[in-house]
Amino acid sequence: MNDGILSQAEIDALLNGINTTKIEELTEEEKDLLGEIGNISMGSASTALSSILGKMVNITTPRVTLTTLSDIKKEFNIPIMTLEVEYIEGLKGSNILLIRIDDASIIADIMMGGSGTNVKTELSEIEVSAVQEAMNQMIGSSATSLSTMLNMPINITPPIARVWNNNVEKISDLIDEDEKIVRISFKLTIEDLLDSEIMLLLPIETAKMIVNKMMGGYMEPQEEKQEPRSEAAYEKVEKEIKQDQKNDMNVSKAVFSDLTPISSKEKHNIELILDVPLEISVVLGRTKKTIKEILELGQGSLIELDKLTEEPVEILVNGKRVAYGEVVVIDENFGVRITSIVNNEEKIKSLQG
Repeated sequence: MNDGILSQAEIDALLNGINTTKIEELTEEEKDLLGEIGNISMGSASTALSSILGKMVNITTPRVTLTTLSDIKKEFNIPIMTLEVEYIEGLKGSNILLIRIDDASIIADIMMGGSGTNVKTELSEIEVSAVQEAMNQMIGSSATSLSTMLNMPINITPPIARVWNNNVEKISDLIDEDEKIVRISFKLTIEDLLDSEIMLLLPIETAKMIVNKMMGGYMEPQEEKQEPRSEAAYEKVEKEIKQDQKNDMNVSKAVFSDLTPISSKEKHNIELILDVPLEISVVLGRTKKTIKEILELGQGSLIELDKLTEEPVEILVNGKRVAYGEVVVIDENFGVRITSIVNNEEKIKSLQG
């Protein structure tokens, strides 16, 4: 707006009911924090991609900058593959994952059972679907990690994947091409097959909400904006609540009974569950196969497991590892002889898993 006169863009925005209030740009501190958040959430994404491909994947070294979709169009050679989701709970705005098509072709080749060396500039429909599924798993893992960091539920819409082939097509239906957005660029490596870059794009408003929540601020509801409470205000409210509770309660010293050996009655209670059946299973080993390899399995196919013949097998009770043993033959049946019981630390890890 100049000399009290609205520009044509501002007039169009007002006619369309769009809020033209300028969002403050990110400070260096906010950029650093977004980089750390992105590093952790995309670390989860790399784990998901590594599991899908069966290869070591690293996504590191985030760089946070401000840009627009128009500038991205000018910066990168087409085609580019994008996956966009919209936040529908916890946050508002959208999230775009962007990858070069030749990098996507390497991922597609590996997922289709190839070596990852067949680099293409065009993908078939089935290859696009394969990459879409990989990116879907990545962005889902990233959202889950972000939900954990922010300590709040975060839900997203089903992803929309597209291959951007020319400067006329829109990259996003949710973000205006001239709107300033946050770009978090990561280095992506897949063993010795790929050393490139992958990008995460966020509206500035969404990025501000994430930063505000991570810094302990109050995240405003999507319907109504409220000013964040200060730490002193929270402490005052908490003190008042505790005082009210203290006034309403009769406080007395806790009295505990003496520790005594387990009685015959308690032993009888334990005996009530001794007949409950539990499923015991033995794991000879595990392995991973691509979808293509599984479809090619037939009668007489051999599957090599990850255990050596002399290694002990795992003994599971209701799916939880409790012991190790060695396979034996009893008459005409297989059996297992227990060689060791797992220690407490392994039991805890097994229960957590």
